[in-house]
Amino acid sequence: MVCYSILKTVSAPLGHFINFLRPQVHTRGFRRNFDERFGDPHPVVLRIKGLRMMIDSGKPVESGVANVLPEKEDVIYGDFASGGWKSEDGSISCGYSSFRGKRINMEDFYDVKISKIDGKTVCLFGIFDGHGGSRAAEYLKEHLFENLMKHPQFITDTKLAISETYQKTDAEFLEAESNTFRDDGSTASTAVLVGSHLYVANVGDSRTVISKAGKAIPLSEDHKPNRSDERKRIENAGGVVLWAGTWRVGGVLAMSRAFGNRLLKQFVVAEPEIQEEEVDKELEFLVIASDGLWDVVPNEDAVSLVRTIEEPEQAARKLTETAFTRGSADNITCVVVRFHHDAPDDPVCSE
Repeated sequence: MVCYSILKTVSAPLGHFINFLRPQVHTRGFRRNFDERFGDPHPVVLRIKGLRMMIDSGKPVESGVANVLPEKEDVIYGDFASGGWKSEDGSISCGYSSFRGKRINMEDFYDVKISKIDGKTVCLFGIFDGHGGSRAAEYLKEHLFENLMKHPQFITDTKLAISETYQKTDAEFLEAESNTFRDDGSTASTAVLVGSHLYVANVGDSRTVISKAGKAIPLSEDHKPNRSDERKRIENAGGVVLWAGTWRVGGVLAMSRAFGNRLLKQFVVAEPEIQEEEVDKELEFLVIASDGLWDVVPNEDAVSLVRTIEEPEQAARKLTETAFTRGSADNITCVVVRFHHDAPDDPVCSE
């Protein structure tokens, strides 16, 4: 996305990526393609961490979260990273792909977690697309799901827990950055699976789309300033929406909701819109991605492509490559989650 460009930091670090069980970095094809078009880019450091899987130790969540695998950090030089994971019973598999693309800096982050809370296993997937710097997106990757899993009503009232956690995490980020001159912001598009209930929450213009009986169905609506309800909310709060190449809040920010963005916080809120979907046999998979994908790949195209590729990591990589070859000028990150309904009736995120 092109927003808050006057505040962009040209030396913002890439930050840490979760490497979900099978880390792979694929740079040759992208690097060759990139070099042919744009010349030799500056190398980007991808920091990939080992999987942190949460388990229930019988204590409250605040003190009962444990790491199954020790955290480790490897530094790999390149432009592109992907990986994947599959549940032990084979009911769910996911893959991710993340590419810096034509941008100098990488400001996209993603997170995938499994946690057991009150005897229930939950799955959490998220994309965080930073603007004005990478710090807000990195903070969300580090804290958003951790905060959500600690919410006392996470299992009993998941929608309330998501809404309160989004806004609480936003306030905590602003407090943590109160002594800096930066004004980073970030989107958040997340999918939380609790039993057979899928909750999709969105702030900003990242997006989640599902394939249901072969049909592409968006489970989030981009928060753009020219959306009639968003424009009304902003103007009622005393703000303005102006055209500056695209519609922008105060003529600056090209989205109407975001984490961070202290200077526009009165108008640019972090209150999520949440949609709930029942996971049945018609629900094939979901795609969560930053706008680096959606700017050039329509929902229907993304679903059609993923339906032809069984392995979600390969599907995520193909989506990333497709967005790049279609001319996306942004960072491109996506997560593909596939539901395998022919697996035994003991799904990883069981009731």
